[in-house]
Amino acid sequence: MSTVLPSAADTMVHSGVPVSRLRVVVLVPAYNEAASIGATLDGLMRQDRPADLIVVVPNGCTDSTAREARKYPVTVMELPRLEHRKSEALNRAWAEYAYDADVLVCLDADTVLPPNALAAWEAEFSGGEGVLLGGSSSKFTMQDPGLLSRLQKAEFATWTDTALRRGRTSVLAGTGCAINNAVLRQIAARDDREGPWVYTSQVEDFELTYRIRELGYVCQVSPEVRAYTDSMKSIKALWGQRMKWQVGTVEDLLDLGLNRLTLRDWAQQAMGLLGVFLKLLWIAVMVLSLTLGVFQVVLFWWLVPILFVALDIKRALRIPHWDWKDVLIAATFFPQELFMWLRSGWFLASWSAVLTTKITRRRIDRWEAQYTAEEIN
Repeated sequence: MSTVLPSAADTMVHSGVPVSRLRVVVLVPAYNEAASIGATLDGLMRQDRPADLIVVVPNGCTDSTAREARKYPVTVMELPRLEHRKSEALNRAWAEYAYDADVLVCLDADTVLPPNALAAWEAEFSGGEGVLLGGSSSKFTMQDPGLLSRLQKAEFATWTDTALRRGRTSVLAGTGCAINNAVLRQIAARDDREGPWVYTSQVEDFELTYRIRELGYVCQVSPEVRAYTDSMKSIKALWGQRMKWQVGTVEDLLDLGLNRLTLRDWAQQAMGLLGVFLKLLWIAVMVLSLTLGVFQVVLFWWLVPILFVALDIKRALRIPHWDWKDVLIAATFFPQELFMWLRSGWFLASWSAVLTTKITRRRIDRWEAQYTAEEIN
């Protein structure tokens, strides 16, 4: 699925046939990523199709991120601590270095692209199948061996498979994605922002993807490009990350309303709230039955967890680079079940936080809360 973008200045030849070469610019925003920025840039240096320009944007860093980045043949745009954080850093770098690009690649500074990534994205945006391709997200995964990381890896593998089946996504993950820059120029011309990325959203990727789709373009998950990124290493850090994602998504959905572009996202919110309700109902029934002394174990009940285990094992076999530990986690039921309870927890907490903000008009900086949680752990 792709669309023809405006021609770049130079031309490459493939099998004797002239093919328009697109100008591909990579932006790498970074906040205290000295330990990981080297691996990210090593991945970009090994691309089969080199980027035309790589811009690392350390913003508000208190470590040696900028110094590490300058060891590579890249442009480093070092910025102070910005009021609007990642969104403002991207807008400034885009305006100065990427405005005239054909394809913009956004890559987190703890993410590594395999060598085929830029070539595959260029091919997606260079094709002529008639579909207006606005953006292509990577299939991101983690390779950390810990239990919590494996649970996150399984979660994202399911998300990827679902998006690939649909052929669409409502979020171009800033972890690693490529965007039609002609569309970004249209969005940047809106009156409600200083560049493509808006400052009023705590999940800038979701809002930007909505604006791209609003213009009639398709946003997809790339069938060819995988990205390897860090996971949250503790429950506290994971909670901070997911509260930012979930609170930001709910806030944006309330602002955008119910329409054909948000219908599926609203349905996911409804299913999440239903899941919370059913879990709370289960707790209430168990407590009541034990209190009244009428609790009984029914053999039929075991069919439900057995079915869940079978589905989890099937999903585990779809995890990229899976091993026996991933299958064991799925087969033992409880790790996945506990993770689902955790998800219900931040789902309920996020809706409570959004409603509290509506009442008190006091908004928590979720970026700062996530940074703090990660630094503590």
